[in-house]
Amino acid sequence: MRFTVTHPMHSHPYNPELITGAGIATVAAAAEQAGLHGFGFTDHPAPSERWLQAGGHDALDPFVALGYAAARTTTLRLIPNIVVLPYRNPFVVAKSGATLDVLSGGRFTLAVGVGYLRKEFAALGVDYDERAALFEEALDVIRTVWTSDDISYEGRHFTARGITAHPRPVSHPHPPIWVGGNTTTARQRVAQYGDGWCPFPAPAGLARTAGTASIDSVDKLAAGIDDLRRRCESLGRDWSTVDVTFTNFDGGNPATDDFNADAYLAGLEKLAALGVTWTTVHLPGDSLTHILETIDRFRSSVIDVI
Repeated sequence: MRFTVTHPMHSHPYNPELITGAGIATVAAAAEQAGLHGFGFTDHPAPSERWLQAGGHDALDPFVALGYAAARTTTLRLIPNIVVLPYRNPFVVAKSGATLDVLSGGRFTLAVGVGYLRKEFAALGVDYDERAALFEEALDVIRTVWTSDDISYEGRHFTARGITAHPRPVSHPHPPIWVGGNTTTARQRVAQYGDGWCPFPAPAGLARTAGTASIDSVDKLAAGIDDLRRRCESLGRDWSTVDVTFTNFDGGNPATDDFNADAYLAGLEKLAALGVTWTTVHLPGDSLTHILETIDRFRSSVIDVI
């Protein structure tokens, strides 16, 4: 089992300690030193005030921020959580991702999602109703740009002639591509295009807001993983090569005093048995000191025990 964290800008307004270069470097370096494996940022270039006031959160640009974290670490994997792919031209995403992969020595994973905030789509001039088609076409473009020279592409949304984009990523054949979302459509995209599936815990209310399926129990996660396995096998793919990342429901939050490490470890065993390969660990966003304490607690009570 490997562990990943998202830089904890959980609220609006955010804690100003978290958006300094020193703050990002401190959190990333502490995560790496503790034995965590992945580090990322969210993606909200143009959130609405209404969403922010309803519990949304601010965000840094994930590519820029991950570049800063990459420069201050050596082993930590750079995993955005997640890039809303329809917001961006795929040739630009391919260039940003390849640049991160080259400069980090092959540590980049492109985790992507379709997105759900209508006002953010409108602000960016992207047709909300076309987001699924944009997403799938962009995945095809990115993989092609990363692996081929002198490419031509004729799609519904993107057209190119004779494109060669170097430097190529150093990861072979390309950086892993993880697909977010809880629906059967998301799992089909993983089977067709992806190297990993990153669903997220979603009770019914959140699932309706995000336009996705509810996953609020290990049983629902297990059903989704079984469905993904069948879809991979139907396409002749080796299921064992596909990563799955999720949150551990058991043991509580490592940022709180009532965190139960034994229950957490038991929960990890259940997740691993289902096929989960990465676990997302929650970090607090109230202070840099609390973040570092939480990372150290997780190291001593979980990572050092495994």
